[in-house]
Amino acid sequence: MYKQMKNVKLSMALVLLVVLAFYGCNKTAEKKAEPVTDEISLTDAELSRASDLYFNTCAGCHGTLRKGATGPHLLPEAPEGDAAPGTKALGTDVLKVFMMNGTPGGMPDWGKQGILNDEEIDLLARFLQIPPPPIPEFTIDDMKANWKVIIPVADRPTEPQHDLNWQNFFGVVLRDAGQVAIIDGDTKELISIAETGFAVHILRSSAGGRYFYSIGRDGKVTLIDTWMEKPSVVAEGKASFDARSIEVSKYKGEKGDFVDKYVIVGGYTPSHYVVMDALTLEPLKVVGTSGKILGEGEYLEEARVAAIVASHKDPLWVVNVKETGMVWLIDYSDLEKIDENTEKIATAQFLHDGGWDVTGQYFIVAANASNKMVVIDVDNKKLETIIETGIKPHPGRGANVNNSEFGNLFVTGHLGENKLSFIATASGENKWKVVKELALPGTGGGNLFVKTHPNSNHLWADRALNNDVTLQRSIFVIDNETLEVIKSIEVPEQYIGRAVHLEYNKAGDEVWVSVWGKMDKPAENAILVYDDETMELTNEITGDWVITPTGKFNVYNTMGDIY
Repeated sequence: MYKQMKNVKLSMALVLLVVLAFYGCNKTAEKKAEPVTDEISLTDAELSRASDLYFNTCAGCHGTLRKGATGPHLLPEAPEGDAAPGTKALGTDVLKVFMMNGTPGGMPDWGKQGILNDEEIDLLARFLQIPPPPIPEFTIDDMKANWKVIIPVADRPTEPQHDLNWQNFFGVVLRDAGQVAIIDGDTKELISIAETGFAVHILRSSAGGRYFYSIGRDGKVTLIDTWMEKPSVVAEGKASFDARSIEVSKYKGEKGDFVDKYVIVGGYTPSHYVVMDALTLEPLKVVGTSGKILGEGEYLEEARVAAIVASHKDPLWVVNVKETGMVWLIDYSDLEKIDENTEKIATAQFLHDGGWDVTGQYFIVAANASNKMVVIDVDNKKLETIIETGIKPHPGRGANVNNSEFGNLFVTGHLGENKLSFIATASGENKWKVVKELALPGTGGGNLFVKTHPNSNHLWADRALNNDVTLQRSIFVIDNETLEVIKSIEVPEQYIGRAVHLEYNKAGDEVWVSVWGKMDKPAENAILVYDDETMELTNEITGDWVITPTGKFNVYNTMGDIY
């Protein structure tokens, strides 16, 4: 897993230059960085291969057009006023060091992990010094050509075809295998494996819980029916070349019954959202999200859709347009007027991930390049506040903790520093204030996910993107009353990978953790189950099918927005 790259020799001064260049000390970096004079050229085959590598490892944080988002820009020449130098000024050797070792700000150490080999790192370093290829179109006709109903709605079961507790099923992403495993949360046994898109980013449950929707990084959407004797894919489609988010309609009220009627998919590349029929995945509507920064600044072609949540109180999806810093409140009650009925709220850049507060009135999302958390009052369709927090907040969906002193708290961790921030959401003098900042054991950031449950007294946190191997393999348990770490747990040594993503079972008395190891070594991968009260390891789910497990989604918690 941690294979060392050979033949890369850089002085400590050059390593310092790298850090200065990408972490804000641009004046020093500009003085020391010498432009590369040799022209970089790639063959057509190299360009195609490099584009694939960049898509798989870099585009999510740096953008398809390499203009930067969570991570800095990766353009040959630095944009005017940008702190980070151009990639041509850094040169091939410095770029290779980045990809080999990662950074303290949360960039993975692709080389040390063995995800990129020496040749691939060298190819990518050269690719980053030439202009990025343009973004191709992906139209509704393209989507319809990729749409397939495998089992028509009329032929699907009208009740579960098994006696299992399907609301306690877990959908587990087997990232690099392009699969989702359905596991019985009661028995911990594998029920079935569904073929999905590449590197599935998230699963979302239908409002009624029967279906799982998966969205792959390749833009492929799959609909998995958990009521079948062996849960399997009943429809599939493709919304874009690259995507991260999906959500179903959940509203039933005076304005109509839209429960499980539509599903929305957020496109990264191209930048748009797609509305599909929730039961067949037929593409119905495509709306572009390109626009101006904060509604009035520079126009951006690449304005990608990040997190999406669905209101239970109105026919609304909350859609975060990453690069522009705009939150869109999309009224889906009339698809013909969906664009004109959308409220667009200027907030901060770059919007990433977030979740509901415990009341379901406020959506709280990270603007991680601004080191802020944005709060949207969805009931009243307005910006509530923007909160200063740590470096590159990354809440996942966040966690809602109840504390006797501060009341309800929303919790986020950070990629860029060692800090969990507890934000008061209950009415009173502390509302929207960070009332507690907690450093986890060790140094550096790298927290990806925090998780709790209404039936638990604990908050769990990972450190998957920390550069320290021990911290990557550790999880931390915090007492919800004292807001202090009460236990640090390192996963068993035979599982060589990162401990990532935490999910409770339906009852809230177990926590499931993925150990994300190498694809070609299943024995180094595992799904570990811990007793929430004792914090002891109770089950180890392993097998040849456990290939690069990452996100885990419990049906009951996901359909109810419990986190």
